[in-house]
Formats: sequence, C-alpha cells, structure tokens
Amino acid sequence: MLTLEDIHTYYGNLHALQGISLSVNEGEIVCLLGANGAGKTTTLMSICAINRVKKGKISYLGRDITKMATDRIVKTGISHVPEGRRIFRELTIHENLMMGAFTRKDKKGVQKDLKRMYDHFPVLYDRRQQYGGTLSGGEQQILAIARGLMLRPKLMLFDEPSLGLAPKIIAQVFDIIKEINQSGTAVLLVEQNANAALKLAHRGYVMESGKIVLEDSSYNLLHNEQVKKAYLGAE
Repeated sequence: MLTLEDIHTYYGNLHALQGISLSVNEGEIVCLLGANGAGKTTTLMSICAINRVKKGKISYLGRDITKMATDRIVKTGISHVPEGRRIFRELTIHENLMMGAFTRKDKKGVQKDLKRMYDHFPVLYDRRQQYGGTLSGGEQQILAIARGLMLRPKLMLFDEPSLGLAPKIIAQVFDIIKEINQSGTAVLLVEQNANAALKLAHRGYVMESGKIVLEDSSYNLLHNEQVKKAYLGAE
C-alpha cells in the first residue's frame, strides 16, 4: 500500500532522514519506534509532503506521490493525526469534524460519516457545539481521530496518540486504533509507548538518528533483548 524507498529529508543543513525505507501493507498496523529526535515525526511529515523529500521515492497504491502537494495526498486517502492533536481550538467540535471532510464532495456520505462519528463517540455528540479548546486532552485526542476518520481514509498516520494522556484514556485510544484497523484502514503508528504499540501492531521498525536500524514482526521485537533494554524498560 505504502512504500518509502531510500528517503532523505533535511531541516536546513540537518540531515533528518538518512535513506530510510519502509512499507505498510493493506490491513496492517505498522509501528515506528525510536527515541526523541530519531526522525519518526519527520517520516510522517515527509509522507504528507509537509517536509519535502530531497531524495528517494514514496509510492502509495502503486502511484508515485513523492512530489505531490499535501492537499492532493490527502485526497488520495491518507489521513494524518499529528502529534499534539492540532485540533482547531476556536472551532466547535462539529466544525472540526467537518474540516476533516473538507476535500470530500459527497455531501450525503459526509453526513452519514458525521452521524457515525457521533454514534461511535457520544462525548463528541453531547458537546458538538462546544469549542475544541475547552475539551480535556483525552477528548481532544478522540476529536483529532474522529476528524481524521471523516476523510474516510485508506491509510491513517498516527503521531504519538498517547502523549500526555492518563492510562485509562490511552487504553481507549489504542482500542479505537484497533477498531479502525479492523474496519479495513491500514495504520502507520509513531508511539513512545513501545510496549503498547508492539502489542497492537503487526510489524515494527526501530529508528535511530534518521535511519532504520531494525525491522521485524511485533512479536519478535517485543522479545528482542536490544529493544527490551532500549524501549521496554527491561534491565
């Protein structure tokens, strides 16, 4: 479904991504692990063309999207739930959700999906005329996910969805991601909570200093001594 081949991305003179290659197949959850500054967020932003790729190729559903504009990439069916939620704080919940469907032209389908979001996330329906900025961190994360789903994506990119949330809310967010995947949407997940991410995902990649240093099934990564020591808190 998604393939990155020898991707190089820069921030000015900083060589942020140094030839990374990875793939996401249809129906998969793939997690991307690594310390802060390893290049995980840059990888997602490169896929969406928020950060422009200097060298390499990104293919999605057999199509080269490397030089495609961000809005066109969204229209192909890739939805990005960014780090820190990035909801529109001064818009209502309803308006935030409608922004998620901004590129869609099927008005009846949008209304159907809006009802589905409200049915699936009753807290959003109950507060639909409330401003996004008045929600708790967990509620804002649910709104960000629901906004991403309003695109009706084939692939969802999640950047640190558990960041700053209470354990009970984290479990709810991961359950939502699992349900999204089971409904047919592929997922590329960046997550500091390596243990939870690997238990959810089918496969995983480990990044260090802008490079992929390890790739394996989630089961094997969970039982890899190097991964345990670096990311799972094992002694």
